[in-house]
Amino acid sequence: MPKIKQPARSPHIDMTPMVDLFSLLLTFFMLTTSFRPQEAAPIETPSSVSEKQAPDNDIMTIYISKEGKVFFNIDNGKDTSTHFREKLLQKMADQYKLKFTPKEQDKFSKMASFGMPIKDLKAWIEAEDPKERDKFQVGIPMDSIDNQLAWWVRMARLTNLNAEVAIKGDAETDYTSVKKIMDLLQENKVNKFNLVTNLQKDEILMKDVPK
Repeated sequence: MPKIKQPARSPHIDMTPMVDLFSLLLTFFMLTTSFRPQEAAPIETPSSVSEKQAPDNDIMTIYISKEGKVFFNIDNGKDTSTHFREKLLQKMADQYKLKFTPKEQDKFSKMASFGMPIKDLKAWIEAEDPKERDKFQVGIPMDSIDNQLAWWVRMARLTNLNAEVAIKGDAETDYTSVKKIMDLLQENKVNKFNLVTNLQKDEILMKDVPK
């Protein structure tokens, strides 16, 4: 009696659990991801060969555009419950006799770098249209009559004692603008700061190596 052959079956993998897992992960990342706010001005930093990296948290950054306009930013620190940006805003409000609502303080804490006279800060925070908000980014005053940048630096240092200072200037920025920021920092007892640059790796050919 001949043997009965079982029909050949190709291997089959049930992908349904994998699809469910992928959907869950995608939903999780969509709900928890926070997009980085747009910076006040595009800054093309100069190149260098230094590989030292600035810290991700507890850093105060002064931006200098190629036109010499100055912008400022400070993060909320490693522990976001410290609310450094809200506290800084309150200190500046007390200094300039201004008032910001709790809603405005909370919104400010989630925003990025800024650069305008402090009298326009409330309008900048409340603006919903990004184009309308960009109109306020004219640079922070730092003249001898009302050096508002100096007050931002002083109050930021009082708010977060561990914050490091970084200067991020455009490659086309006039050196005198950078020197002015350095002098301002030293006047406020900040003698150690980072200069933000792009890492440039130089290739060395064998023919260039001395024998």
